[in-house]
Amino acid sequence: MKQLLSLIFLSVMVMGCYKELPTVANIQVVRIDDSGVEIPVNNAEVRLYSYGSGQGGSNGGLRFDITQNTTANGQTTFNFSEYYKPGQSGFAVLDIQVTKGALYGEDLIEIVEMEINERKVVIE
Repeated sequence: MKQLLSLIFLSVMVMGCYKELPTVANIQVVRIDDSGVEIPVNNAEVRLYSYGSGQGGSNGGLRFDITQNTTANGQTTFNFSEYYKPGQSGFAVLDIQVTKGALYGEDLIEIVEMEINERKVVIE
């Protein structure tokens, strides 16, 4: 009986300890040199954005529009944890725009809730 009560207590504790993990996007920005080697790009401007959908299929305003600069290793991290609601199915697909002087690149990233999402963007 004592073991059964211990098992029930342990089960309740485990189920009650739901931990929300971070929802993060890591963007790596590189350029390709003449020999084909990837070079991280420092201080590139990275913009993540998406448009919301309005009623009847028309576009709404910007849902996300966040800009950050890369570090010396060509990376920047966007944290979307505050936007995620527990139980939400799917989070967002965002456009990526990267600029550094005359160099430009773009891509898409699917942000999966409670995961570290990564994308490498090549600028030319």
